[in-house]
Amino acid sequence: MPVLKGLAPVTVLSKTYAGRAALGANLSVTGGIQTGAIRQPTLLPFAEQQGQALRDAFITDGNLSQLADGLGTTLGAAYQARAHYNDRERFTNVSPAVADLIAYTNATTGADSNSGKYFFANLTTDGKAAVSEEAKAILSGNGGAPDPFGRAYHKPGGGPGADAYGDSRPFQTEPSVLPIVGPDYFGAPAGNLVYNQGPISDLTDSPSYPSGHTTYGYMGSILLAVLVPERYPEMMARGAEYGNDRIIMGAHYAMDVLGGRTLATYDLAHLLANDPAYLGRTLKGAPAIGDYRAVVQAARADIVKAMETGCGNPIATCAREDIGRFADAAANEAFAASTQTYGLPVVYPQNANRLEDVNAIAPEAGNLLTAAFPALSLEEANRILTETEGPGGGFLDDGSAFGVYSRLNLYAASKRAAALAVEKEKPKG
Repeated sequence: MPVLKGLAPVTVLSKTYAGRAALGANLSVTGGIQTGAIRQPTLLPFAEQQGQALRDAFITDGNLSQLADGLGTTLGAAYQARAHYNDRERFTNVSPAVADLIAYTNATTGADSNSGKYFFANLTTDGKAAVSEEAKAILSGNGGAPDPFGRAYHKPGGGPGADAYGDSRPFQTEPSVLPIVGPDYFGAPAGNLVYNQGPISDLTDSPSYPSGHTTYGYMGSILLAVLVPERYPEMMARGAEYGNDRIIMGAHYAMDVLGGRTLATYDLAHLLANDPAYLGRTLKGAPAIGDYRAVVQAARADIVKAMETGCGNPIATCAREDIGRFADAAANEAFAASTQTYGLPVVYPQNANRLEDVNAIAPEAGNLLTAAFPALSLEEANRILTETEGPGGGFLDDGSAFGVYSRLNLYAASKRAAALAVEKEKPKG
C-alpha cells in the first residue's frame, strides 16, 4: 500500500498544466531517446548501447549475473564464473545464502512492481480482479484516475492497438519505434520487436507503469553494491544503464523507469532497515527471511570468499581492475546524472529549489549507505543523501517520504559515503 500511494501522483498529472506538460515531455523524451534523436552520454556508442539493451531484455533475476559487469572486468568475471545461466530456466549461484537473499529481495520488489502495473492500469490486481476498497481509496483520495498514459496518449485500455488493460507502452503509442536487431543475452538472433510483441516475450497487454525490468535492475544493482561496496558507484551506473535500456528498447517511458527506480530504492531501504512489515513474508519462490541484515552479512562473507578465490587477490584490489565500460568515473557520473530526472518538467515547484531533509522525512533511507559503509552513523548517511539529492519537484516528488526516494542520487552519495568511511577508519593520533 505505501508503494502504491507513493507511485500514485502519476494519476493526477492530467489535472494540472504542469502535469500535462510532464506527460507530454514523457512521450517526447522517450521517443527521442529510443530513436537516437536525443543523444545521451551513454557508456557505449549508441549502436553498441542498442545491442546492450537487447541483451538486457532477458532478466537474470535468479542470480543477478547480467548486472555483475558493474563489478568490473575482474570481479565481474569471478562472480559470473560462480553465478551464471545455463539456459533460460537453469542457473547457478554463488552460495545458498546469496541465492536466498536475491530470491527474497526480488520477490519483494517484483510483487510491488507487478501490483502497481495493474493497479494504475485499471484498478485491478491482475487485470481482472478488483483491488480492495483500501486500495481504491488511494485514487478516490487524490482525485486521480487509472490508465494515465493510455488517456494522455490516445490509446485507452482495450482500444484498437492498445493494451487490453491500460497504460499502453511506447511501442504502442509512439509515432515510430527504431528497430534493433542482434544477438540477445544467449547469443541467439533477436530484436526489440520479438522481445516487445512476441514471440520471445509479449508485452502488448502488460501495462507500462512502473517498469518491472527497471525495478529488477535497481534491486540487483543496489544489492550487489551493498555486498561489494568497493564497486557501489559503478553498480549504480549499471542500474541506471539497465533502466535506460528499457527506453532504448521501446518498451518503457522515462516515467516508468523513474517509478521503477524509486520503488526498488524504497523497498531496499526498508529491507535493510529490517522493517518488520518487510520481514518474514511468504513470497512466491523465496524463503522467508526474519533478519534481512543478518542474511546480507552472511551473503557478503560468501561473496568475498568466492571473489577472492576467483580473482586471486583481496577484493579491494580486484575491484580496481576494470577495463570495461564502467572504468571511467567521469563518464559514469555524467550518465547517472542524465537519468536522474530525464529532464522532465517540474510538477511540484515547492520542492524544486530546496533540499528535502532525508533524516526527517525518510530516516530509514540511510540504511542504503550504512549497510555498505558501517563506519557511518544513520544520521551521517542521511545527511549525505540529503546533500547529494538530485533535482526536486519531479512528478513523484510531492513532499511524501516515497517522493524523497525519487530524488536520491546513490551514485554521488556512495562516493561521498566511501570517502567519509575511510576518514573515520583512519587511526587517531
